[in-house]
Amino acid sequence: MTTLHGRQDVPDLKPLYLGFSDMPLVLISNAQRKPIPNANFVATVYHGLPLHLLKPTCRTSGGYVAFLGRKVDEANFRERIVPLLNQPGVEFIGEIDEHAKSEFLGNAKVLLFPIDWPEPFGLSLIEAMACGTPVLAFRCGSVPEIIDPGVTGAIVHTMAEAIRTLPQVLALDRRTVRQRFEQRFSATRLAKDYIEVYGSLLKRPSLMERRAVVSRLEPKLEKEMI
Repeated sequence: MTTLHGRQDVPDLKPLYLGFSDMPLVLISNAQRKPIPNANFVATVYHGLPLHLLKPTCRTSGGYVAFLGRKVDEANFRERIVPLLNQPGVEFIGEIDEHAKSEFLGNAKVLLFPIDWPEPFGLSLIEAMACGTPVLAFRCGSVPEIIDPGVTGAIVHTMAEAIRTLPQVLALDRRTVRQRFEQRFSATRLAKDYIEVYGSLLKRPSLMERRAVVSRLEPKLEKEMI
């Protein structure tokens, strides 16, 4: 069994799944299915975090909205993002470790998630929720599966809509955000889901067993045809 963590709309992946059609696949969101709908999917298992990893903050000390993400494309970051950072009211923090992440997200009023690509999951979404911080995100990829609108955040389509919606997200109850995280995205729930998947796969006949059945049937079919 293989769990898919990346985007699946890469052309080179389709022949792979066709060539290994018996390989059972687990998704981290249902949105991953769209580019390869005929692959051998057995389950969707959302990510989870240990409940003690990030501390919830009910009353924030920071008067800011936050963005947290990976800096994969260095050239694009320097050419397009850095010029936007040199504006009033914008502060670039840089790289942070797990301890700093808890403080950074916990003191934020809202996490901004303005993506424009098919995000397979978005770990920072549930990291923010673990801190009690609601999320304001664009409707792309897995976002509608992770955010409960009006409970843990809001989902929008445009920047103008995001600006209009921000006050509503600021008013969400942070304790409720944390509670929903505990219900949906704990490491315990993750482990239980995988145990169920492994159990269901163990009950299935293996590929070799299926081939053995086919080979036993072939002589009988040939006699009946004669």
